[in-house]
Amino acid sequence: MSTMSSPVEFLELLAREAAAVEFEGPLVAARAAGLPPDRLAELEQAKSVALRVRALLERRRRRESELSGLYDTVSDLAGLRDLDDVLRAIVHRARHLLGADVAYMTLNDDERGDTYMRVTDGSVSARFQRLRLPMGAGLGGLVAQSGAPYVTANYGEDARFHHTGEIDAGVGEEGLVAILGVPLRLGSTSIGVLYAANRSARPFVREEVALLVSLAAHAAVAIDTARLLTETRSALAELSAANTTIRAHSSSVERAAAAHDRMTALVLRGGGVEDVAAAVTEVLGGALLALDAEGRLLARVGEIEEPDRADIVEAVAASRTEGRSVRRGPLWYAAVVAGAENLGALVLRPDDELVDADQRILERAALVTALLLLFRRTVAEAEGRVRGELLDDLIARPLRDTDALRSRARRLGVDLDAPHVLVAVGDDAIAATGSARQRVLSWATTYASARGGLAAARDGRVVLMLPGLDAGGSARAVARDLSRVTGRPVTAGASGPSNTPAALAGTFQEADRCLTALGALGRAGQGASTVELGFVGLLLGTVGDRGEKDVTEFLSATVGPVLDYDARRGTALVKTLEAYFGVGGSLARAAEQLHVHVNTVTQRLERVGQLLGVDWQRPERALEVQLALRLHRLRAPAG
Repeated sequence: MSTMSSPVEFLELLAREAAAVEFEGPLVAARAAGLPPDRLAELEQAKSVALRVRALLERRRRRESELSGLYDTVSDLAGLRDLDDVLRAIVHRARHLLGADVAYMTLNDDERGDTYMRVTDGSVSARFQRLRLPMGAGLGGLVAQSGAPYVTANYGEDARFHHTGEIDAGVGEEGLVAILGVPLRLGSTSIGVLYAANRSARPFVREEVALLVSLAAHAAVAIDTARLLTETRSALAELSAANTTIRAHSSSVERAAAAHDRMTALVLRGGGVEDVAAAVTEVLGGALLALDAEGRLLARVGEIEEPDRADIVEAVAASRTEGRSVRRGPLWYAAVVAGAENLGALVLRPDDELVDADQRILERAALVTALLLLFRRTVAEAEGRVRGELLDDLIARPLRDTDALRSRARRLGVDLDAPHVLVAVGDDAIAATGSARQRVLSWATTYASARGGLAAARDGRVVLMLPGLDAGGSARAVARDLSRVTGRPVTAGASGPSNTPAALAGTFQEADRCLTALGALGRAGQGASTVELGFVGLLLGTVGDRGEKDVTEFLSATVGPVLDYDARRGTALVKTLEAYFGVGGSLARAAEQLHVHVNTVTQRLERVGQLLGVDWQRPERALEVQLALRLHRLRAPAG
């Protein structure tokens, strides 16, 4: 028998991977050669073994291809960059490895409660590519709902599935007949379906189902990995944003801490409102105004205009109500308060937007400003008490230990051996509420301190000791300025100057009598000195509470008819009397002073005699008339 009719020929066919039909060749040749039956049986057995070996090799080659495809899929997952690319690669490999006409993937839509087409490979129908499958409908809907693989050799004729018009129309348009669907699972949860389908009826074997299940598992991993990657990226973005926020907050906190340290240092070293304003603008930038409770400027840093008074009042009220700074247009307002007392406001025009920490800096600055203003007030009140106590000791009698008084005065910057005048302010300025009385005393203390003097409250009066020589000028200045502060006329009597501590008590008594005399003369709201009032001031300084009434009665009884005559007729009898007494009773000199004829003077004096009586020139009557004329002139000094 030739070698071509031997079993070796089947080995050669296996070696060159011949088709199955070629394995019939050796048997045909053997029959043609007329080989005996036993040899034909042997060849038939050899063919069967060769075909089994060929099938085994074919399965191993196919398995190798599948493993290679799975390896490529794992490689794609390891280098995952774009989920769509990975899913398309998986679907394409499924179609290639299973030799299917079409492969596709659907994913569950939890919001809509169905499953939608995610990726297709080999599809030609747009309608099919847009299909959405209700849970439980069709093969895919059933797989998505149950989480178990399903396969059909002929979908259109398979009664196991719930057919719908839309699904069947899409499947029909695509021309699909045999379909295999396996779930995409993450743990126990199904998230979609991976399919392989053919346009002709054919069964899918167990190995093909297992292969598609493996590819579906990789696809599920890819989807979950992409989800985790997206969540990770989102978390990283949130962390980055949080880090940016934290860094900005940290920077704000550092600025706030630095500002707090600076303002604390300012308070400790005795800084002022100007220093606080400068510190705030250095930290926050921009420009700032510091205003007192009346809206007056305390400090200004940078270029910023003062807002309208009404705007300030409204913003400060809002800041006090809310307990924090408030924004009005480009300006930020922070109320400066101490308890229920309004002390003023800080007005900031920042260069940049203020974050919460920056607003806290402005509010802390307002608090520090309130502390400084209270401290300044406390210091002023304490200094005022010290100065007041010194002045009270200086005008008290008897005077004790002048050297100690001089030493106390030097510590306050006051030289008791320099000339000083004493000004007494009347009850019309301080006979009010306690707060108004305190306000007058506070003003007097500030007024005197600014001029190197002292002020105190004593016996219902406010007393000022001021350096200088002009007692009358000082009295008028105090009356004028304090009247503006109180909004009511203020009377001030003055005396001096005094050059020694020992003389100050007497000077105060004279200033007090001068104040009393001004009241008696009806000159409330004016200021004058004892020198300007002369002996009349000495006489009237002790008349007491009836002073002005007694003066009026005295004038009326002594020269009242003359005053009334001049008022009715427009004559100059009072002027003539003053000139007559002023030149010692000389008619000629009086006429010369009045620029009239002597006869005119004589006629006027005769008229006076008719009005006052013929004895008006007797010495005792003449003295009363002269005193009355002087009082009349002092009652109206401007006339």
